[in-house]
Amino acid sequence: MFDEEDISGEARREAVELFRRAYEAQQASAYGEAIELYRRSIETYPTAEAHTFLGWVYSFEQRYDEAIDACLAAIRVDPTFGNPYNDIGSYLIAKGDLYNCVRWFKRALEAPRYDSYAFPHFNLGRVYEQRGHLLCAARHYGLALRQAPDFAQATKALRRLQARLN
Repeated sequence: MFDEEDISGEARREAVELFRRAYEAQQASAYGEAIELYRRSIETYPTAEAHTFLGWVYSFEQRYDEAIDACLAAIRVDPTFGNPYNDIGSYLIAKGDLYNCVRWFKRALEAPRYDSYAFPHFNLGRVYEQRGHLLCAARHYGLALRQAPDFAQATKALRRLQARLN
């Protein structure tokens, strides 16, 4: 019979291929196809990345509640993956919730597996600026730039805020 490890290895390879195809469809703005391929990838072998990217595609269609649900599924698969926490915060901002989003950005900053902590810092800066907490906003824009010195949006936001504070 089949070795269980061989089956899961094959399922992983198939899921990765479906994920790759989904991402290509997403890049081509073929969102319906991307959603279907991400779902098939998840059914084959669920990963936090596939759930998160599925949420991302939903967000392109302004389906924020479904995007949040996909990110919550990603967190259940791998709570160490930072992207879905930041994405939930971003979707809450898009829905006009400038308060509940903060805890999600903070959770993204605590996640051990995250490639760019600059994004939740930048997003916290945006939220604090919109809420009128300009010094907190400037601090987070600065922290975003410490993480990613070439982050043009953070540079622009920090300069704009510094001009307001002077």
